[in-house]
Amino acid sequence: MPPAPVPVPIETEPESPLDTRGIGGHPRGLTTLFFTEMWERFSYYGMRALLMLFMVKTAADGGLGFDTKTAAGIYGTYTMSVYLLSILGGFIADNFIGSRRAVLIGGIIIATGHFSMAFNSLTNFYAGLILIALGTGLLKPNISTMVGGLYSPTDERRDAGFSIFYMGINLGAFLSPLVTGYLAQSDGWKSRLVAWGFDPLHSWHWGFAAAGVGMTLGLVMYELQRERLATVGHAPAPGQSRPWGKLGLVAIASLALIAAMKASDAHPALVYLLFAIQIAAILFFAFRADQDSKRIAAILVFFFAAEIFWAIFEQTGSTISLFADRLTRNEILGWSFPSSYWQSVNSIWVILLAPVFAWLWIKFAAKQPSSPMKFTLGLLFVALSFVLMVPAAKLTAAGRVGPLWLIGLFFLQTVGEMLLSPVGLSTMTKLAPARLVGLVMGIWFLAAALGNKLAGVLAGDFKSENAGELATFFWHQALGVGFATLILFALVPWVKKLMCGVR
Repeated sequence: MPPAPVPVPIETEPESPLDTRGIGGHPRGLTTLFFTEMWERFSYYGMRALLMLFMVKTAADGGLGFDTKTAAGIYGTYTMSVYLLSILGGFIADNFIGSRRAVLIGGIIIATGHFSMAFNSLTNFYAGLILIALGTGLLKPNISTMVGGLYSPTDERRDAGFSIFYMGINLGAFLSPLVTGYLAQSDGWKSRLVAWGFDPLHSWHWGFAAAGVGMTLGLVMYELQRERLATVGHAPAPGQSRPWGKLGLVAIASLALIAAMKASDAHPALVYLLFAIQIAAILFFAFRADQDSKRIAAILVFFFAAEIFWAIFEQTGSTISLFADRLTRNEILGWSFPSSYWQSVNSIWVILLAPVFAWLWIKFAAKQPSSPMKFTLGLLFVALSFVLMVPAAKLTAAGRVGPLWLIGLFFLQTVGEMLLSPVGLSTMTKLAPARLVGLVMGIWFLAAALGNKLAGVLAGDFKSENAGELATFFWHQALGVGFATLILFALVPWVKKLMCGVR
């Protein structure tokens, strides 16, 4: 899954350092937040599994009939906005309403968005995407903040608590495509709709509604157990001044960046301008004398690498979703399944591989690769995933390919994710100057946001009709990321110097 939950400045008031009444001796509030986040991720990934397919399906198949480029542009802008608005959501919670209320309000807005998409209307479709992005921006960063607030800064259970929380994310992401995909795509459900007197072409909207039900279940549990969170997520004191001016600036900057990146659909040169600005910023800070500036330069190198990584990885819901739907034999041992089920595979690999990587880092201890080298390896594996798709694409000339190709792709991408995503979060917190921790975490969110948008831009060139063109599509992207991998590998010694002793 995309970046592990990224906390904005963490509240350090613990529920109780001695509270061991929850899962595995953790605070009881962790159980509440685990299931709230699980259902929120259920709703997000359940809808995302259908989004691209719904947009490109013709009206005769119940879809919107968009061409691939248009659909990919909308998909990229939506997924970018989800992450970008988290910066605004964190600011609102920190300075106005508190994390606890932000999660509740965000969840209500998310559920409203999903239920809006349950109705067969283009207006409702766009309204639903906007509402889900706004609600996720409020909920996503602030639920992580509350997890941190359950523990004192020195509580040895803190890292384990976040690991349990992260499992909730992947459990929701695993289950949701199975449910929403069945409702949207399966012949069995469509037959049942016909028997009940409903139009089977509207099965997609049943899937969107199921995502809304998932978020609603999370909200019900959150409210029923709100007393477990009584000591975390408070709003600022009533007499404290509110930074309305700064709020306006953050909101305007967020919306302006979304608008600028949306304009890149028609003007791709904006993407290259963005890369040039990033490289200029790296050089500006790298050649300053003070240690904080050099570390900021290192942060920006990691930002650039993460952005490229997510540009490939986040094509799971666009390029790979279309490949699975149009060009893959979606059956295993005679059992046929909807193409959207593939969206669960990454979570399966995360659940299987996360303990392996945790053991490896403990096993190697001081001998483990440095953070820049782990980022390099992360880029390498995501490049290899698209190299694997080159022969798979060529084989589509003879018909649909077997499922092992996509299983292999998700394995390689998840290995890359394990090398880059949690390592990136840890590295950002270590490199950030004390006065800039919140800003640096916002930068990490921004890398995911821009990577998601770039993924949508790249996916717009996906064509399934010609096997040779499709192989070239994957090969060019693999070469691009491979080139970036070689550059980062060559820069590892320099980046380590910029880190000024931080490993």
